[in-house]
Order: sequence, then C-alpha cells, then structure tokens
Amino acid sequence: MTDRTASTAVSRSVVALAAERLITAARTVTATAPVRDVLGATDIALAYDVQKLLTAARLAGGARIVGRKVGLTSPAVQAQLGVDQPDFGVLFDDMLVPDGGAVDIAALIAPKVEAEVAFVLKADLNGDPESIDAATAAAAVDYAVAALEIVDSRVAGWDITITDTVADNASSARYVLGPTRVTLAEFAPVDVTMTLDKNGVRASSGTGAACLGDPLNALAWLARAASEYGSPLRAGDVVLSGALGPMVTAEPGSHLAADISTLGRVSVTFSKDGA
Repeated sequence: MTDRTASTAVSRSVVALAAERLITAARTVTATAPVRDVLGATDIALAYDVQKLLTAARLAGGARIVGRKVGLTSPAVQAQLGVDQPDFGVLFDDMLVPDGGAVDIAALIAPKVEAEVAFVLKADLNGDPESIDAATAAAAVDYAVAALEIVDSRVAGWDITITDTVADNASSARYVLGPTRVTLAEFAPVDVTMTLDKNGVRASSGTGAACLGDPLNALAWLARAASEYGSPLRAGDVVLSGALGPMVTAEPGSHLAADISTLGRVSVTFSKDGA
C-alpha cells in the first residue's frame, strides 16, 4: 500500500467514524464528544465529506432535499460559537415547521433560534464559482420571506470548531418560513431590521448588514461554495441566508417571534417537557 493510498484509507475511516457518531447522536438525542478529535479542527473539506455521508443517510431514510442554509454569517453568532468563517448545510423536507407551529423539544438536544431572511430561487445558481456575485445571486431569487432557523448541535455543550459544525450539517435542525412573500424589486435585504422576542421579551436584534454585509452576499457565498463542492443550488431551492443577530436559547414552552421589516412576522413554540 502506498503512502497516498494509506492516507486515503485513513481519511475514509475517520469520516465514517465521525458520521456514525453524529448519526447516533441525532437518533438517540444524546450529544457526542466533538468530532474534531478524529477530523482535526481545520480540515473543512474532510468535514464536508462527513456531511455528505449524513446527507446520504437521510436520503436513504426517505428525506428529500429542499434547499440549503448558510451558517455563521453574523459576527455575533461567530463570537458566540468561537468560529471565524461561514459554512453551509442541507435543508430536508421534514425540517420545515409551519409558521406559528410547535416543535417537539424532546427531539432536540440543545436548540437555539436565529431570525433570518430566506430566499426561494427561480433559477439555478451554478457555473463558474468566480462569476457568481451578489447581483448574479439576486437575479436568481424568486422571492424572500422572514424565517426562523432552529439550530441544534449534536456535539455536547455546543463545544464546536468549524469542522464540528460543518460535519454536523452546519448544526441545522428545523426551520420556519413566514407567510409574506416579497420580491427583490420591493425591498433590499441589506436594509432590513430584525427583532426577536422570547416569551414576549426582546431577546435579540439585528440588521441585514450583519449577515456577511448583505444577505445577498451570503447567498452568493453559498452558491460559490456549493458549486465548488459539486452540489450547486437549483431553481426551487429554499435558502436560509444566515442570522441577522445573536442566537437565542430555547427551553420547553418557549415562544419565539421575529419581526423583520418589510417581510413581517414569523413565530414558533417549543413543546413543554413530555408534551
């Protein structure tokens, strides 16, 4: 066996090990130790290989891909989690929660909530990644809605580096889309303001500029990254463009409601223990 072949075999082994730990954590709703102990803290490509195995397992189980999410776009969220660059994950059909609906908190480990601008695409975003900029991304958008993303780490205590969260499907769990559809001819995502209340008390606030300078920048970043990893964005995809402000921890019985200017209100309630 050559050194290169041995290295490839080791990489496949650690990817499979990390994936199995995260799949088991999700299935048993029991957090695992950080997977960076086998992946390392900086090998992002290896972490996306783990994410691909998680995606394959979900598809094999009957889930359907409906879009992507951009994570770690807000400086406030990066500071909360101790990371310094964006990442992306996959959205599946069974992750969608109706606006105003309830989330079974018993199915999650340590959920937090972010308010975001979500885009729905009318055209593919692929081709040469270097040619995709905010204007290109905007031209592919059908409409935008207010959204809540419920993130959840399968890594104990949210003790994550970039490789932990990338491997863990960008710490995704559930998402909620608001009812008001607005085209980009009617508003500029960079100009939105956001407030997020928990049980009627202000818990977070932010602006469109907090999301990589503009949510359209986040969409363009995602389109480039997804193309580079061989899975470009397609017409009809839902894209959660990233947090507009700090995450808010959810507890049993929590009610979270976000107001995003122009896009309106979106809300969700978490079940009480055993409910």
